[in-house]
Amino acid sequence: MNQTKYGLKPVRGKTLPVNVEPQWTVEQLLAVATKKLKDFNKDMDDGEYVLLYPDGSQVKNIPGTDTAFTIEKYKEAIGKAYQRITLYICTLEVMSHRDDSDSEEEDDEVVVRVPPNMSPLSGTVIESASRPQQMTTSVDQPSTSREFYNDGLTAADVVLNLSQKLDTTSCSRFNINRANVWDGAIRGFKRSTYDPTYSIVVKFTDDVGLTEDAVDTGGPTREFLTLLMDSIKTRRVFDGKDNAKYLSFDSKAVEEDEYFHIGRIIAVSCVNGRPGPRCLSPNFFLYLIGKVKAIEAPIEDIPDEEVKKALLEIKSTTSLRELRGLTEKHSSLLQTAGCVRFMRTLEDQKKVVEDYIQLYFIYRNHHSIQRFKEGLATLDFVNALEQHPSLFFSFMCYTETKLTADAVDNIFQVEFSPPGSTRCQEEARVLGYWRDYLLYVEGINLKIIRRAESSMQ
Repeated sequence: MNQTKYGLKPVRGKTLPVNVEPQWTVEQLLAVATKKLKDFNKDMDDGEYVLLYPDGSQVKNIPGTDTAFTIEKYKEAIGKAYQRITLYICTLEVMSHRDDSDSEEEDDEVVVRVPPNMSPLSGTVIESASRPQQMTTSVDQPSTSREFYNDGLTAADVVLNLSQKLDTTSCSRFNINRANVWDGAIRGFKRSTYDPTYSIVVKFTDDVGLTEDAVDTGGPTREFLTLLMDSIKTRRVFDGKDNAKYLSFDSKAVEEDEYFHIGRIIAVSCVNGRPGPRCLSPNFFLYLIGKVKAIEAPIEDIPDEEVKKALLEIKSTTSLRELRGLTEKHSSLLQTAGCVRFMRTLEDQKKVVEDYIQLYFIYRNHHSIQRFKEGLATLDFVNALEQHPSLFFSFMCYTETKLTADAVDNIFQVEFSPPGSTRCQEEARVLGYWRDYLLYVEGINLKIIRRAESSMQ
């Protein structure tokens, strides 16, 4: 919330999860919420905090009664699901001066949410707003603590919070030729006046250099960032399969700091509500955000055919004698990677393969990965990846989404003629035919898939 001359006004911001119990009182909920906010927002004001209802009144009793507040009783009184309950916190000082202060202080919002398939209180959320600090506190079971930040949140919620840093009053301009999107983009991102917090304004030129007459109301920017993400996939900094890429060392790319610029471009695109690259290997993505200490890539992900063949031979050997012969055969390859060792047991083959994979994907690309991650830190995007990996997985890694009749129907927005008119009635009839056609096509595709699956069995 903002403190204005009209009173406390809500501010949309950050969200974090907490574990709560139905019987918790004001003091218990406030203590947990305040601690959580201060843990994740170091710029929180010191002092005493109070819990507020959405109308700005202090939480003491259930509204309209003399019954002392508990989470369970408030939920029953308001008639909402836990995940739809919203409360706020602010400092006692702001609360006591809110009627005569015109300052721009903000308070902290508390949202109570519940994820599916859990107890009713396993999703309590607390949102903050004392400085722009909106905190969501979702309750989660201890066994799923790695993902507890996601409860009750969507990627759109997190992106909305990150976009609060954007300055819509200033803009960075890009002159783009669709025939070479990367060239115009990198010039713009390297420009000394470029600021990632500024809005992006794009002007396209056609293949003969003529400027298109179009006002950028979002469409050109959306097209530009979409084309740019497709262009990034083919850059020299990436190697591997089309939908499972890893960073690869390139001296020219290091010299031009391309790893940092690509990381920053991805961050800027996502925070502006546009797509991510959707091409990273899931194994690399988990390593990048610190969820695993060592990369667990299969040998098949190695693009170098000679290396891949050598490692597959070592992995598939079934005798110690043959293993020693293979390590001697590929000694130069293993020695370069520092993986040469005397094979005492057949189990040593697994260690050799794992060590080489770490060298190939991680150790030799350490500098590249660090610069890429520093670029992703633009607009605090890397922290969003680390805290909400499952929400942003589809931004960074390839995923397949089944195309359904409803999905296609939702792409379009129907605009009818005036109600009651003959034209409106005819349009409604045609709309029914259109939706029936979508269902018909969906059914045909389903039959084709089933036939294909049965023929493969």
